[in-house]
Amino acid sequence: MLLWLNGNPSLARFMCAELTRGYFLEHNEAKYTERRERVYTCMRIPRELEKLMIFGFFLCLDAFLYVFTLLPLRVLLALLHLLTLPCCNLGGLRLLQPAQVCDIMKGLIMVLCYSMMHYVDYSMMYHLIRGQSVIKLYIIYNMLQVADRLFSSFGQDILDALYWTATEPKERKRDSIGVIPHFIMAVFYVFLHAILIMVQASTLNVAFNSHNKSLLTIMMSNNFVEIKGSVFKKFEKNNLFQMSNSDIKERFTSYVLLLIVCLRNMEQFSWSPDHLWVLLPDVFMVIASEIAVDVIKHAFITKFNEITADVYSEYRASLAFDLISCRQKNACTDYSDSVARRMGFIPLPLAVLLIRVVMSSVNVQGALSYSCVSLFYMGMVTLKVLNSIVLLGKSCVYVKRANMEDKLFEKPPTAAPGKTPSRTSKTSRCTAPSGDLSGDPWSERSPSTPSCTSSSVTTQPTPTVIPTPQAETVAPLSTSSTSPEPDPDPLTPSPPATPEQSEGDGTEGTELKHRTPKKDLLDVDRFTICGNRID
Repeated sequence: MLLWLNGNPSLARFMCAELTRGYFLEHNEAKYTERRERVYTCMRIPRELEKLMIFGFFLCLDAFLYVFTLLPLRVLLALLHLLTLPCCNLGGLRLLQPAQVCDIMKGLIMVLCYSMMHYVDYSMMYHLIRGQSVIKLYIIYNMLQVADRLFSSFGQDILDALYWTATEPKERKRDSIGVIPHFIMAVFYVFLHAILIMVQASTLNVAFNSHNKSLLTIMMSNNFVEIKGSVFKKFEKNNLFQMSNSDIKERFTSYVLLLIVCLRNMEQFSWSPDHLWVLLPDVFMVIASEIAVDVIKHAFITKFNEITADVYSEYRASLAFDLISCRQKNACTDYSDSVARRMGFIPLPLAVLLIRVVMSSVNVQGALSYSCVSLFYMGMVTLKVLNSIVLLGKSCVYVKRANMEDKLFEKPPTAAPGKTPSRTSKTSRCTAPSGDLSGDPWSERSPSTPSCTSSSVTTQPTPTVIPTPQAETVAPLSTSSTSPEPDPDPLTPSPPATPEQSEGDGTEGTELKHRTPKKDLLDVDRFTICGNRID
């Protein structure tokens, strides 16, 4: 450029300048340092993501094994307690504890749905699906995935409504009649969701048994379409947390579906080990595609939204906090229900289908067979206990690293005198919010009173509380909650204040005005579709 400005340009000088021209990267050091950190973050994403996925997988496995191992024992203990009541003097106490009532409800739902599943012919459904064209099966499989997410989002609300209706304090005995319609609704939900998962398993089985594997390839390519729908969207910290929970649930469900496919195929080939080696390459291919899609999706989402890889350790700490808080004496919910609300994973329909498939694939006859079943059950109980112990130990470590252990020892909220909970109110989860307005569990906390955060999409109006001098430092409510009396408009004129008061309130008012309330990761328990909130 200087050659042209001096007025004596020549081709030789231009070529010499182009060949010897230099530049200094240190003049824009901040820009290149940021680009290098982005590369390092993308390289750390697979490791940090898989840590979260593995921890979430074992959380789902623990809730799933609970249905087969400890739930039957808890139901038997509750029934034994109910049968021995005539021999005991209750003295005005309730017949069963709320947890025992919920266990009996779950057991009855499992038994009824398993009996209803006997009227569904798996073989007929398989051949009916196999007779369809490839493009029809591809469309059906996509529709089933969407329907499964919708069923999961509404199903836990149905079960929570049943549990609360069965255990809430009742003034009259005839109020217990309301449990019957809720119970019928819950039974039909679990039955329909189990049939939906059975159709998914049948479609996947048809893809495995197709000669040219074209359907299986199309189904795997459908996972990469998910990248297009997620990567180019704006994600915040909480949205990514919801999508991570959804990915954990989908991966665990895929593993169970692959197990069902292998069981059905092994039964058709008389449990030949040679056919198992034929199925394993396709199984590994499906699992590898799931892992690759999750890694690519999360790597580019964190890159485009400038989110660090350390956020996955915070997500893991939030899941660990849920596990520990549900094991306490003052827990507000059962652990399996907490996992269902957090991840959208409801184990009852999947457990009913797996029991149906196993019972139809394995013939149990003779004393030796029953002995093998007993040993297998003892092995499942052992696996459940060991898994729970390891998860509790790891969860304590994660919670201590995140400095969240002080929330575990705060007392649950007590109801105001003279106030009875509304029957239409949703199930709440007790958490202790920090004093910071942002609600971030990893920020500095000030002592405050715990509160119950509702797990429903719409919240009920909260009663007006007379302020006290000690309540002046309590953080204001989030914008998602409503109150019967609106807050005063900050734009309305106020009486003139003295200069000393104006100077003292200026910084606080500016700070409250510019702060934007954010959701705590411990409060994110909505069900998601492709990582988006359903609000």
